[in-house]
Amino acid sequence: MSSYKIQSEYELQTIAPELIQDFGDKKVILFYGEMGVGKTTLIKILCKQLGVEEVTSSPTFSIVNEYLSTNDKSIYHFDFYRIEKEAEVFDLGYEDYFFSGNYCFVEWPEKIPNLLPDNAVEVNIVQDDDNNRLISVVK
Repeated sequence: MSSYKIQSEYELQTIAPELIQDFGDKKVILFYGEMGVGKTTLIKILCKQLGVEEVTSSPTFSIVNEYLSTNDKSIYHFDFYRIEKEAEVFDLGYEDYFFSGNYCFVEWPEKIPNLLPDNAVEVNIVQDDDNNRLISVVK
């Protein structure tokens, strides 16, 4: 497990390469944390680090956004906050994404616990009393 204490968005940018290295060869990355803790911000920074030049945004209403990196690799960003039943995710063809070999950044994975691949990486983000973000990566 790797852990980071972050005080600013700038620091997030400096640790992004380390986080990607922490993921190893695993491509499904699950982001856990309360609303407003910075999951989407971190995913935007990771996408930029991976070569995404387009504007990234949370797919709250579309559920999944696809971004293309400068090396023509797709990166998928999921937001399952609005999902009420796991069955809703079957219509997306989630397996095609999760087993594509491309990065899949997943917000609110706790909404689909039975559909998550066993080899996913967990990124946990919590906010401490001093407004720092504590990020841990669990493989």
